[in-house]
Amino acid sequence: MTALAPHLSAYLREHLPRERAVSPHTVKTYANCFVLLVQFAADRLKRRPTDLEVEDLDTDMIMAFLDHVEIGRGSCVRTRNGRLAAIRSFFRYIEYRIPACLDQALRVRAIPTKKTDKALIDYLDRAEIKALLDTPDPRTRLGTRDRAMLHLTYAGGLRVSELVTLQLGDFPDRSLSTMHIMGKGRRERVLPLWKETQIALRAWLAIRPQVEVTEIFLNANGQPMTRDGFAFRLAEHVKTAATKQPSILGKRVTPHVPVSYTHLDVYKRQPG
Repeated sequence: MTALAPHLSAYLREHLPRERAVSPHTVKTYANCFVLLVQFAADRLKRRPTDLEVEDLDTDMIMAFLDHVEIGRGSCVRTRNGRLAAIRSFFRYIEYRIPACLDQALRVRAIPTKKTDKALIDYLDRAEIKALLDTPDPRTRLGTRDRAMLHLTYAGGLRVSELVTLQLGDFPDRSLSTMHIMGKGRRERVLPLWKETQIALRAWLAIRPQVEVTEIFLNANGQPMTRDGFAFRLAEHVKTAATKQPSILGKRVTPHVPVSYTHLDVYKRQPG
């Protein structure tokens, strides 16, 4: 039998960040998955998490965990599939390091993802995106922060994972006219920022608390903004924006909802 703890620790601390060079956000996401899985397996087997073995995470255990994620925790199918992706990645790591677990690893990696319903994509039109961007109150600190976050997400095209990990060093040009983003697959891209986005970002940086945290966007406690934290703020602003633009309530507005290309002339300004 093979102790799980040392291999899981090496996978999260060495393999992912150093050998695979994945982003800190991905490491954190995978770590959260294994926190849930280890606790689930320990409860099911009535053992302490430190006593678990790799062999305990067989296909029956993994399938039971995935059902727990979707049904017991009320998560969507995409979340279930995301947890499975993390588990598959770990067992791909295991199969090359523990020959005795090769068959088990292959079986776990063969667990299929669950099909999702392909919902129609909701686009925000020009009036809706303007109502949303104008919702945060620039007279308050949190409103100034939220305004900058919304501009970067919707007008700048950032993914939420990129937004919450954004660093001051991602703006080599002090004019904030461009930013360097390390996206999926460690691919870097340079994004130009429209003037209204630059203004919103500069306003936040001027009042951002001077703390040791290097991320640009902070929560009320001075810690890095999280995906869930941003999603909560977005939902609040959608409710407010709906008072001016009711049509926005008929759309599933999430951080990943695309914006119609007509939003580019919302402020009739040019980038740079």
